[in-house]
Amino acid sequence: MSTAIISRLVSVEPVVKKQVELNNGVLMPILGFGTFRIKGYEVIHSVLDTALQAGYRLIDTATVYQNEEDIGLALEKLLPKYNLKREDIFITSKLAPSDHGNYDVVSKAVKLSLKKLRTSYIDLYLIHWPGLQKTPSENDDNLKGRSESWAALSKIYLEDKTLRSIGVSNYTSKHLNQLLSKPSAVVPVVNQVEFHPYWQQSDEFHEIHNKANIIPQAYCSLGGSSVHKLLEDPIVKTVAEENKFTSAQILLRWALQRGYAVIPKSVTAGRIQENADINFSLSDGSMTSLSNIKTSEKFAWNPDVVS
Repeated sequence: MSTAIISRLVSVEPVVKKQVELNNGVLMPILGFGTFRIKGYEVIHSVLDTALQAGYRLIDTATVYQNEEDIGLALEKLLPKYNLKREDIFITSKLAPSDHGNYDVVSKAVKLSLKKLRTSYIDLYLIHWPGLQKTPSENDDNLKGRSESWAALSKIYLEDKTLRSIGVSNYTSKHLNQLLSKPSAVVPVVNQVEFHPYWQQSDEFHEIHNKANIIPQAYCSLGGSSVHKLLEDPIVKTVAEENKFTSAQILLRWALQRGYAVIPKSVTAGRIQENADINFSLSDGSMTSLSNIKTSEKFAWNPDVVS
């Protein structure tokens, strides 16, 4: 998996400007700015101002983050400040678990996101979760619902110009195999999942992505709500000291060299800039040390339980 992204990079420096070609030909920045739990117009405007100045061009949001409207307004005001146009940035949003369903239901959700984001198209739209809201994890309605949703998104993607690419999030090997088992299915371009040294996904998971040419995109790269636990891990700290970078920079660089795109988030200007400054390479020894960390811990909800 270590060369999945590296071998497909469009050669542009620095890392914050590097892009990977998705399986439909669309170019996506490998480093983006996450906005989970960042809410309120003033805060959104401030962090996006800093992010754009630092060179970020991918903004990741979702319906359930409840910040699409503020992001749309902020970008409308900020893009001219940096002499940028809409096509210079890459916006990702996601279908909420409450919006799974047929074409009419999904289309309504997409149109609402477009309206809130003040854009005529979204670069990447993901199914946020493989399960349906208020549906028991073991219920087979989850499979039926997400299958309907994928069919609807595929129709919008193929027949409309409002979605440049579509993908999934929190899909396990099982969920991906179910989706890909249909010969006519549109192949997701991205699967956004939790990934860090404490939760490294399985070999089977990575094999599926390689075979189907799906880019894995990592969230919780720095530990999510347990950020300090991962950043203070003794092995992470040792590698950081040896390489003279921060623990956060080391974790992000490790994920990139493992073949993942990353979307770190922060509301602190210095850390937003720091997360973008990962223009270095980790040695095989450093990579092995991080990949061999024995702690196993997941910081976000576990999709494994969803039927």
